[in-house]
Amino acid sequence: MALRDLKPVARNAEGAALVAGVLKQRFGERFQTGQAIREQHAHTTTYIPVQAPDGVVFPETAEEVQEVVKLCAQHRVPVIAFGTGTSLEGHVNAPGGGISLDTSRMNRVLAVHAEDLDVVVEPGVTREGLNTHLRDTGLFFPIDPGANASLGGMAATRASGTNAVRYGTMRENVLSLSAVLADGSLISTGKRAKKSSAGYDLTRLIVGSEGTLGIITALTLKLYGIPQAIAGGVCPFPSVDAACQAVIATIQMGIPVARIELVNALQMRALKTYSKLDYPESPCLFLEFHGSDSGVAEQSELFGEIAAEYGGGPFQWTKVAEERARLWKARHDAYWASMTLRPGAKGLSTDVCVPISRLAECIAETEADIAEMSLIAPIVGHVGDGNFHVLVLMDPDSRAEIESTERFVERLNMRAIAMDGTCTGEHGIGQGKMGFIEHELGHGVDVMRAVKAALDPLGILNPGKIF
Repeated sequence: MALRDLKPVARNAEGAALVAGVLKQRFGERFQTGQAIREQHAHTTTYIPVQAPDGVVFPETAEEVQEVVKLCAQHRVPVIAFGTGTSLEGHVNAPGGGISLDTSRMNRVLAVHAEDLDVVVEPGVTREGLNTHLRDTGLFFPIDPGANASLGGMAATRASGTNAVRYGTMRENVLSLSAVLADGSLISTGKRAKKSSAGYDLTRLIVGSEGTLGIITALTLKLYGIPQAIAGGVCPFPSVDAACQAVIATIQMGIPVARIELVNALQMRALKTYSKLDYPESPCLFLEFHGSDSGVAEQSELFGEIAAEYGGGPFQWTKVAEERARLWKARHDAYWASMTLRPGAKGLSTDVCVPISRLAECIAETEADIAEMSLIAPIVGHVGDGNFHVLVLMDPDSRAEIESTERFVERLNMRAIAMDGTCTGEHGIGQGKMGFIEHELGHGVDVMRAVKAALDPLGILNPGKIF
C-alpha cells in the first residue's frame, strides 16, 4: 500500500455545518473555523497530505468533552482528539472532516500521591510540564518520546522513547484512565491500585487505540524516585553490528541501563555539524545509568569493558548534569540535525521494532537498502528494546522519490515483521502504516474491527485510522 493511498472517509458536510453552528454558539472563541488553525490541527510531521477538520474546539472539562461528542454523535460527524500534534503517522488528520477536539486547556495536575508513587492528570498536561510540577517532590515521570508531547496523546499512541529499556512504555505506566466513549458516556477503567484482576483490562484497550475507541479525559500514572546519581556518555564503535552486539551483551548481563541509544555514522555526521559534538563520525551508542554514586560508576566501567570486547570505545562518561544534558539535547535534536543533510527536503520518519537478537541484521539490511536506493536516511534507535527509526529525506514534489521512499518503507516494515517484529515500535499505525498491520496481526485485525464496531458503531471517533 502506498502511503498516499489514504483510506477514504465520507464527508457529512450538512451535519458538520449544523455541529459547527451549535459549537460556535456554545463555546464562542473556544471554537475556531479559520483555515490556518484548522490546518494546524491536521498537520503531520511527514509528507502525508494535510486533511483539515471543519472546526477546532477547546474544551476545558470532561463534561464539555461529553457535550461535544454527544453532539457529533447526534449528527454523525467525526471527532478527532488532538494533543500537541507531534504524532508521525497522520493520526490527527481529518479525512472525513469533522471536529478537532483540542485538549490543551485540560492541563491540570489533579492530584499527586507521593507516598503511593502516582499522579492524576488531565490529558493536556505535557510530560515536561508534569516533571516541572513534580520537581520539589523527589519524583519524576520517565517516559520521554523526545517531543514535549501531551500525556493524553502519549497514552493514546502508546508512546515510549529513550527511557523505555528501564522504565517501560506508556502501556506499563498508565494505572487507569477516564475516557469519553462514542456515545458521550464517561467511563473509568480502574482505580489507583498497583494491580487488579477485576474483569477485562480496559485501560490497555484504550492505551494505544489512537483516539478510535474513546477520548481520554484523565490519567493515573506511575511515578519514580529521582535517582541519587546519573552517569552518561557516548561510545563509538567500528560498525553498527559491533554496537548492537555490545547492546545485546549489556542487556543479557543484566546491567540496569536506563537509556541506550544508537546513532549510525550518517546520523553522527549530522549531530557533529548541528550540535557541535566532538566524537568520531562512526556508529555510536548514547548511554545513561541511574542509581547510587558507586552503582552508576561501576555500571559505566563495566559497559566500557563490554564495548572494548567488540572494538568499541573509549566510553567517555560523566556524572556532570550539564555535560549529560548537552549530550541528550543533541540526541533529541537528531531530527533537526538530519534535516541539514539535505536542506529543503521533507523528512519521512518511520520506525520498526524487532527482537534484539535480530537487531544488527535488520539494521544492516536496512542500510543496504538505503545504499541501493541512493537515499539519504540516517538511523537512530532505542536499541535496548530493539526499536529503531529511519528518517528518509526526500523531495515531496518528486513522484519518483516518493515511490522510492514508499518501496523502502514497505521493505523495512515487511522485513521487521518477517523477523518476528512489528511495523511500529512506538509511532503507531495512524494512516501511514495501515498497509502493514494485517500482515503483522492477521485475523487479529478482525477482532479489532469488532471492538471498534461495538464501541463506536457510527464510526465517528478518528475515522480512517489503523484499519
